[in-house]
Amino acid sequence: MKNAAKRVRQQPLSLQELSKKKAHEQSEAEVWELRLYVAGQTPRSLAAFANLKRICEEHLSGRYNIEVVDLKEHPHLAAGDQIVAIPTLVRKLPEPLRKIVGDLSSTERALVGLQLRPASQETSRGS
Repeated sequence: MKNAAKRVRQQPLSLQELSKKKAHEQSEAEVWELRLYVAGQTPRSLAAFANLKRICEEHLSGRYNIEVVDLKEHPHLAAGDQIVAIPTLVRKLPEPLRKIVGDLSSTERALVGLQLRPASQETSRGS
């Protein structure tokens, strides 16, 4: 059997590697549904929107939808997502639902909160 093709045996992926691979493939295809709760056009609300837009363009280019909910105009909508502080970002999709309170000025914390980046030891310690 001179012309027999050599078979290359791949090592099976560990569960952790398989999970990371699957998550990466899903995140590449999924459209992220994000809802930002604000109260009028305050400096913090405007900063939160600008920071969110920048983060999405850098890390989710073309794969996101942002809905801005002004609680001054629609206060009854706060109950649906249990909003107790503003600005608050709610990641509706991909699941699980995640919430981040604040103006998203700390890009690293926002990325970790959105699960776009794993928590580093510095972030998890709160520094």
